[in-house]
Amino acid sequence: MKNPIDQLNKVFDSRIRIGIMSALMVNEGVNFNDLKALIDVTDGNLATHLKTLEENIYIKVQKGFIGRKTNTTYSITKAGEKAFRAHLDALEQIIKNLG
Repeated sequence: MKNPIDQLNKVFDSRIRIGIMSALMVNEGVNFNDLKALIDVTDGNLATHLKTLEENIYIKVQKGFIGRKTNTTYSITKAGEKAFRAHLDALEQIIKNLG
């Protein structure tokens, strides 16, 4: 049997990415400003982490407008949900094995 620590996903090493993925697991879509407030990070920091998650096809981005203001909404992909659940399962196994 594989060591659960080997099952951890490096993409989710960051507390910010874990925060993003957690928010998207329980919400159908979250806009940039709400994510920024929720995770308490700067625009640039959040944008960098969102880009990494998007490049890994774990989240999808929808750009639109509310009135004349741009609105960017993020949601989790099926692949993202599967990968994040596997990461959480591995963490759970590690914790259980230590007990």
